[in-house]
Amino acid sequence: MGLASNSPLEHENLVERIIKELQDLPGALLPILHRLQDELGFIPPALLPVIATGLNLSRAEVHGVVSFYHYFRSSPPGRNTIQICRAESCQAMGSRALEVHAQRALRCKFNQTSADGEFTLLAVYCLGNCACSPAVRVGDEVYGHVDAAKFDSLVAALSTSEVQVK
Repeated sequence: MGLASNSPLEHENLVERIIKELQDLPGALLPILHRLQDELGFIPPALLPVIATGLNLSRAEVHGVVSFYHYFRSSPPGRNTIQICRAESCQAMGSRALEVHAQRALRCKFNQTSADGEFTLLAVYCLGNCACSPAVRVGDEVYGHVDAAKFDSLVAALSTSEVQVK
């Protein structure tokens, strides 16, 4: 993910290039939105009219897709993204207590970013690590048997790291 520039003109040029590359795919809207989020880390609301025009859709249609899928973000994510599994197995093994702890520790709720811009907290509904519930994903790495202490350890490691994990 780039986040190379925050310039609205550069964002618009990027989305126009992506549309040109993908507009002929069947159901091109989703691949375009995924690519845009991969490149920027989020889908700026100001780009929805550009996408709509490029695909000959209404703004409402594009907004409807972006707002329907929890995966898409309309604001920049934190430097690190943390996902907590809320599927049944993880709930049975303590993820609800972990959720409460994580929200207190990061001082943000699900689908929000901490005030310092360091962490975005997301709920997911299966990380495929049921045997090691509760599971958490930090960036692309999945961790099992996560309790409050292990969560705090992961957050501390991220806080001292120079590397951002999306």
